[in-house]
Amino acid sequence: MVEAIEKNLHRGITLLNSISDKQYANNSVAPYYSSIGCHMRHVLDVFSCIFDGLETKSIFLNKRRRNQVVELQTNLGLQYFDKIVNQLKQIKEENLQDTIEVNDDLGLGLESATYTLGAILMQAHSHAIHHFASIGYIIYQLGIELPDEDFGFNPTTPKLKV
Repeated sequence: MVEAIEKNLHRGITLLNSISDKQYANNSVAPYYSSIGCHMRHVLDVFSCIFDGLETKSIFLNKRRRNQVVELQTNLGLQYFDKIVNQLKQIKEENLQDTIEVNDDLGLGLESATYTLGAILMQAHSHAIHHFASIGYIIYQLGIELPDEDFGFNPTTPKLKV
């Protein structure tokens, strides 16, 4: 599991290594006017919430860092990726079944559910793929090449034969 998540996060690293700060921070694409950097920071914030809650076994997804400076400079985005990937590598296979309380505000107040560490990591991975797909739309609109053909695709999505 950790290997698959790490592989997907490396797609983001590859992208950041191939674009300028101007492209990374560009928020001119309708309809949401969000930047590649905004999506990347958000994805990493979710992983950060997970790692912040490991010691207490209580994760608060609504307490994301939202450090907007990370959205503006690729080098800061890359530093954030490195930090998250290094924390991910510390996860031991035997700990994936540990139970953790996950808290989030779903719009009507804080809700809580019991997950395994593996389940919340799977959710964060799926969430990252979803945002990478949104980034793929932005990339296309900006005329940037995708870092690889699987960027933003769930591994179970059937490939179109063109």
